[in-house]
Amino acid sequence: MTHTPTNFTVWTEIPVRDLDRAARFYGAVFGTELTRQVMGPNETAIFPTQAPGGIAGHLYEGKPAGDGTGPTIHLALPDSLEAGLARLREAGGQVLSEPIAIPFGRFAYCTDPDGNSIGLFAN
Repeated sequence: MTHTPTNFTVWTEIPVRDLDRAARFYGAVFGTELTRQVMGPNETAIFPTQAPGGIAGHLYEGKPAGDGTGPTIHLALPDSLEAGLARLREAGGQVLSEPIAIPFGRFAYCTDPDGNSIGLFAN
């Protein structure tokens, strides 16, 4: 039997040192407001989706891998890759690569202020 779900990723969790600071960073980079909610033992800041139950994720206070050594989570920008990279730099993140074209769009490897590896993705 081969496992082939509609969406292989069901949720992401990004550990951050300071939830307020991280929510401001991600809100600024992606032009959105993260919703605060207690989930299980953690207070979280949830990435919004258009439809309830959309595939997204949240930030939580934890121990980041740091220096881009953890898994890379690619996140959708509301506009161009160049505009997103400019906001990321301004908000305190670091761009690690030039834009990379793939069949579905373009992305760049970056880190957030906690050193989490993220990809900024634009169609």
